[in-house]
Amino acid sequence: MPNPIKGLHHVTAIASDPQQNLDFYTEVLGLRFVKRTVNFDDPGTYHFYFGDDAGTPGTIITFFPWPGARRGSAGVGEVTHTAFSIPSGSVAYWSHRLNEKGIPVEHTDQRFHEEVLTFADPDGMKLELVAHADASEVTVPRYADVPAEYAIRGFFGVTMLHHELAPSESALNMLGFVKTAAEGSRTRFRNPAGPLLGNQIDIVVDPSASYGRNGAGSVHHIAFRATDDADQLAWREVIGKKLSVTTVQQRDYFESIYFREPGGVLYELATDTPGFGIDERAETLGEALRIPAWLEASRPMIEARLKPIELHQSSTSAQADKVGQA
Repeated sequence: MPNPIKGLHHVTAIASDPQQNLDFYTEVLGLRFVKRTVNFDDPGTYHFYFGDDAGTPGTIITFFPWPGARRGSAGVGEVTHTAFSIPSGSVAYWSHRLNEKGIPVEHTDQRFHEEVLTFADPDGMKLELVAHADASEVTVPRYADVPAEYAIRGFFGVTMLHHELAPSESALNMLGFVKTAAEGSRTRFRNPAGPLLGNQIDIVVDPSASYGRNGAGSVHHIAFRATDDADQLAWREVIGKKLSVTTVQQRDYFESIYFREPGGVLYELATDTPGFGIDERAETLGEALRIPAWLEASRPMIEARLKPIELHQSSTSAQADKVGQA
């Protein structure tokens, strides 16, 4: 039997304007621009990775920014909300910060005894900040102006919308996730053998909900964590007995297999290794375009197709930013 799945590895979504996407996730949410590379299946498109300072699995949100992409709409068979973990006591800071930057925020007083802030990124993708006492430690992004005591810790989890619970619950059970709580139409699953980080999968059931439309602001897929190649292959054998699963895909920074759960959400199982430091020093992550070796001969053509972007790196100490503590 393979080792337990450790929760989420990353969440991948679709954006429109690359610069707008880059600015929001680094300058508003205070995440590190871990990697600028290209979509391996569409090399004329960027693939951005944001996370903690080191690009730790469980902290990574990624985007395919297609300039001019039409706005999507969330619906059945999709991830509708992506939630980040923040420490308890930091809700006031984040509410103030987001409002100050002109971002409307909805404050949910309690969900499973946790405070939740809900808002949208520039493409309408619904995000949440979940405050809780057990928020993990974090490797604070070195260029962020968010104080360490309030910084995003990584993923809390995701919410999926389905017409029925049972088929998707069965797939989560296969991956080691079990039901831990229910509240109204929302059911929460967690892998008891995994860490807190990125280990909460919520399913909201609404039999009357409409199907969504893929586009900017939509989640493309979610990826779970496999320890290494051998573990991934062992899980592939388990998954393949119940669902159709792809062969192993080489993604340079991890290896991946893909399968669609019965409710329609595309799942990936990605390895923790080798990680984002294989082609850049920690000090310069995200500063240069990295492309796979098999595309290197086409670099001039690829660079000519990509929209130029500028990474703004703050030299201001995050510890000096105390806005909104009260």
